[in-house]
Amino acid sequence: MDIHLNYTEKGEGDPLVLLHGNGENAEYFVHQIEHFSKRRRVIAVDTRGHGKSPRGDKPFTIAQFAEDLLKFFDEHNIEKSDILGFSDGANIAMKFVLKYPERVSRLILNGGNLFPGGVKRSTQIPIEIGYKIASKFADKSPEAKKNAELLGLMVNEPNISPDELSAVAAKTLIIVGTRDMIKDGHTELIGKSIPNSRTFRIKGNHFIANKNPEEFNRAVDNFLNEE
Repeated sequence: MDIHLNYTEKGEGDPLVLLHGNGENAEYFVHQIEHFSKRRRVIAVDTRGHGKSPRGDKPFTIAQFAEDLLKFFDEHNIEKSDILGFSDGANIAMKFVLKYPERVSRLILNGGNLFPGGVKRSTQIPIEIGYKIASKFADKSPEAKKNAELLGLMVNEPNISPDELSAVAAKTLIIVGTRDMIKDGHTELIGKSIPNSRTFRIKGNHFIANKNPEEFNRAVDNFLNEE
């Protein structure tokens, strides 16, 4: 079954595609849509099975979400775009740039990880427990099935090797909160692995784009406006 992703679009100019995190939707980026649409064509996409985008029947994986994004680019005549991905959105962005480098101008990775071990155990343990419980009841309840799929993305995914990232040619900004749920060493590993990248830390937790938008948007602006 072919699906069409739901999206919010505002502004004109060079495209900037926003990819939200697990269990969220495009509304997470309310402060970014407002800010960046003054100068850009901002497109915030609901991932498959999130927000108002249908689930469809294809696999619920980061790799599939990257394929969905390619189809979305083609449908909306986006030849090449800057991409800002948050959390699972950053993971989708990494998969996408590795497979379709010619479609990405610049990359902003906010709170992404390469594999589940990149997440602090204090965050990951409750996710693993929730996944086991939801999986047990998945056959009996549609709600449990949906929860199992969402939590499964964080327990079993993503699967990106640091070595693969050496192929990323796009200029990249890695941006994280000072109290992020991603381990500091893991963020450093991503930064070391992407050749043309730099890392920026902002005071706050995993959700800095939403909770500290002024500082977040300023850092992204500075990066996007560089020659």
